[in-house]
Amino acid sequence: MALVKDLYADAHLVVAAIRFLEHTRKTPVNQQDLAEALGFNLERVLFICRRLEETAAIECLKGAFGDRIVIKDHLKLETLPRGEQESKLDEELKRFQKERGKMSQKVETLKADQKKKQQDLFAEIERKLKGNLSPKK
Repeated sequence: MALVKDLYADAHLVVAAIRFLEHTRKTPVNQQDLAEALGFNLERVLFICRRLEETAAIECLKGAFGDRIVIKDHLKLETLPRGEQESKLDEELKRFQKERGKMSQKVETLKADQKKKQQDLFAEIERKLKGNLSPKK
């Protein structure tokens, strides 16, 4: 699977897999069946199914023998955003890394300032000691 997930394309794959598996098995499918058929991890299938359920494209039926998925209105797929998208987690991770970079830059400047102050202090102490050790007249 690609690094950047396209929800629109993956949702179409999930709906097509639901149709295919329902046709071949003659029974509604569950999320695990979809994950195996598509080669997606289960979390990705659950995420897509949640989004499809929010748009009323599919319906998850809860039963005694587990959850089953049925297509409610396949035209609702077109309401999903198209194109490459980053998840909110990716956006937050990039923001965190940017902030961390700024923080490490601040730390480096503070270390450089501290080193400069320490060198100045040592130079001042050395100058005073040399002034006190000069031969007395």
